[in-house]
Amino acid sequence: METGFRKWIIVITIIVSTIIELIDTTIVNVSLNTMSGNLGASLEDTAWVITSYAIANVIIIPMTSFLAQTIGRKQYYIGSIILFTVTSALCGMSTNLWSLVVFRFLQGIGGGALLSTSQAILYDTFAPTERALASGIFSLGIIIGPSIGPVLGGYIVDNFSWQYIFYVNIPIGVMAAILSFMYLKPSQPSREGKKIDWLGVVLLAIGVGALQVVLERGETEDWFSANYIIVLSVVAFLCIYIFIWWELTVKHPVIDLRVLKSPTLALSAIMTFILGFGLFGNVFVFPLFAQRLIGYSAFQTGLMLLPGTLLAACFSPFLGRMMQSGVRPQYLVISGFLSSAIFGFLLSQSNLEVGSDYFFMPLIFRGIGASLLIVPLTVLAISELKPADIPQGAALNNMMRQLGGSFGIALINTYITHRAATHRNDLVSHITVGDYFTTQRLSALTHNFIAHGAGYYDATKQALAALEGTMIRQTYLLSYTDAFALIALMNACCVTLVIITIKKKRKALQKSSVTVADH
Repeated sequence: METGFRKWIIVITIIVSTIIELIDTTIVNVSLNTMSGNLGASLEDTAWVITSYAIANVIIIPMTSFLAQTIGRKQYYIGSIILFTVTSALCGMSTNLWSLVVFRFLQGIGGGALLSTSQAILYDTFAPTERALASGIFSLGIIIGPSIGPVLGGYIVDNFSWQYIFYVNIPIGVMAAILSFMYLKPSQPSREGKKIDWLGVVLLAIGVGALQVVLERGETEDWFSANYIIVLSVVAFLCIYIFIWWELTVKHPVIDLRVLKSPTLALSAIMTFILGFGLFGNVFVFPLFAQRLIGYSAFQTGLMLLPGTLLAACFSPFLGRMMQSGVRPQYLVISGFLSSAIFGFLLSQSNLEVGSDYFFMPLIFRGIGASLLIVPLTVLAISELKPADIPQGAALNNMMRQLGGSFGIALINTYITHRAATHRNDLVSHITVGDYFTTQRLSALTHNFIAHGAGYYDATKQALAALEGTMIRQTYLLSYTDAFALIALMNACCVTLVIITIKKKRKALQKSSVTVADH
């Protein structure tokens, strides 16, 4: 536990490190087109810049507790910052795609390690009675990072070159490493003669890595139409199955899955998965909706996300104090899922005529929902764990959020594609030569183009192209609103899950009270 100036220097260092790690999960998304052109690669291949970082994140996050104990937490944390900073510079200096992909993977190894280690350091910095406040502060990075990534990336790409997306990490990383060296308490490795669980490390890396590739690339490859997706799916299943069996039997596992015996941690992990699904899914779908259909730039889209994000950032520390004063986290979780469901429902009612004013309130609900979920779920996840198990529980919870995000992006992308095909077929069935409204629309469009100087033949072609464009926009409007409705439904189902859990826990407490009274 720390006090005074030292305490808040550590807090600032931790939050900044968390933010830059999570910014890098989304900052690249808006610059793929530019990278693709500059590096002479296809857009499909360039997407590996995002995929490699996500794979590294999900592999390393659950291993952070083990590695921090083996190496020493301070050494591991500073080493991770240095690795993240150096590879950020190497990413910016890359002259071909595949060297960039390799450096992004290494950057993800350094960045993923920061997430759970940062959380464990924060918990040690605050007194046990202030753990909820620590969770509130930690949530700032989780909320702010993914949301401001697109706006920062859009601004950099519009005004500088794509390399500065990575160079911006260098001064921040250097400062974080220096402050960590000066102010973090020294920590010694605590292996105590334990053997390193190399089989667990290998199984985890292969299993989670293969699963992540399937999730990230499945939609692009039409899922099981590609042989390598089939092979990787089998590899992922076998490796994860054997990994779970091995970790539950080996004496010193790389990930102690026994902590999941805590029902609260297990339930929190499930809800954190759904939180990640919605959090990253929203950040994926909303920019597509705003840019492709409404016509906003990447920077404008990011600015629309900003008010809700800032409100959530201001709100989060107070949630910690509320829980310290006795407010049950379960009630905050219910409010968070309700707010997230309202966000999805309101956007599912959108049309092509809406402007930025329409999005303001839904995005406020999104920000409030995220803050009401991240802090209480983090507190709930570790609430029943022994102090020695907290780092492991925190790492597992963080992994579930990242996995939820990967599943969310992959499944929502697939869902949008399938809904688009369904809606297109429905719309095409109404556009026929004999349909009165189709004939009237084509006639009006043709006369409009003729009035602007086109010949009859060219005007007819332009009218057909305009009708096709309208149909495509309507198709994707319906598909995106379906995706928002799906997110709303998932969040609404979680409300029911939490209420059932509260009732069961209350009955169990009443039963135990009656038993004690009888004795």
